[in-house]
Amino acid sequence: MTVDQILSTKGKEVFSVLPSNTVYEALTLMSEKNIGAILVIEQNVLKGILSERDYARKIVLKAKSSKKALVHEIMEVDVQTVKLSDNLDYCMEVMSKKRVRHLPVLENNIVIGIISISDVVKAIIEIQKDTINHLNSYITQ
Repeated sequence: MTVDQILSTKGKEVFSVLPSNTVYEALTLMSEKNIGAILVIEQNVLKGILSERDYARKIVLKAKSSKKALVHEIMEVDVQTVKLSDNLDYCMEVMSKKRVRHLPVLENNIVIGIISISDVVKAIIEIQKDTINHLNSYITQ
């Protein structure tokens, strides 16, 4: 299964903030959309990603104010990305090696979607169910 197939099921909706937004504004949007990370995009260019983990470690533990701190101050700038043609094994490898839970999907350097570890796990479970059903059908014939 490929990233394209995951996005065709999940959808390609992407939520983002600007680097100049406050962390509080980013967190508010994340809460409204029930997401654990948000992309930082400026003029159609991916600048970074902000996760709940970034907030916890860089704002809460350092006793900073999320209403004063700006997204660009705490966002992760070394963003791991994938292409539509990448397969699940590759995504799992990147997520595991780089210890990330979200992978923006790029096409011609433009963000066209995002997949999470949850999306990948769901896809793997579906593949396993299909395999089990196929094997059960083969055995019972």
